Amino acid sequence: MSALDSRPDSVPPPSPAAAAERRRIERDLHDGAQTLLVSMRLKLGLAAERAAELDPDLHRLLMEVGTEAQAALDGVRTIAHGVYPPLLATRGLAAALAAEGDHVVLPVRVLGLVPRSTPEHESAVYFCCLEALQNAAKHAGRDARVTVRLAYGAGALAFEVVDDGAGFPATRRRRRDGGLAHMRERIQDDGGELTVRSRSGHGTSVGGRVPWPARASSA
Repeated sequence: MSALDSRPDSVPPPSPAAAAERRRIERDLHDGAQTLLVSMRLKLGLAAERAAELDPDLHRLLMEVGTEAQAALDGVRTIAHGVYPPLLATRGLAAALAAEGDHVVLPVRVLGLVPRSTPEHESAVYFCCLEALQNAAKHAGRDARVTVRLAYGAGALAFEVVDDGAGFPATRRRRRDGGLAHMRERIQDDGGELTVRSRSGHGTSVGGRVPWPARASSA
């Protein structure tokens, strides 16, 4: 059964405590992870300069890692500062996810068009799907394909990121609960529900359903 079939009759709004906790996490990212990533990026740049003449292969590797560190830093800054990803702000969820799919090492299709919603709701689904895409790239296998499905109806958005890759049994799922818990908390804070399904050799599905209030016309 697809994760799109998971449709609770009602979902509670995020509590003030959950909103305060999200703000605390954003501050912690700004003061902790961002500072460490800046230091790492600078050190990688210095190491790459020193390796340029001594070991060209090591130089290329350090440059690649430096680029990845910069991308991670940009992502942390986006979250910590509460900045809406530019393409998500201008063109919406489907277009932003399609653009991110172009950067994934696996083939990615994005299906479905959805109306605009509030920045909080759009960013919650966007970052959840983005993490699911990154997990698929890491674990699904080089021959896997990924599909992102979006469907709007009755004031709610159903979403799913599904791959046809290696999958994982329940014993391995417990070892991945850290990342999955982060995704689940993000969606639950937005008043939604997340479902994860996987089986060895049969791929993985990450999806759920969230309230999708219309964006104000002045936004």
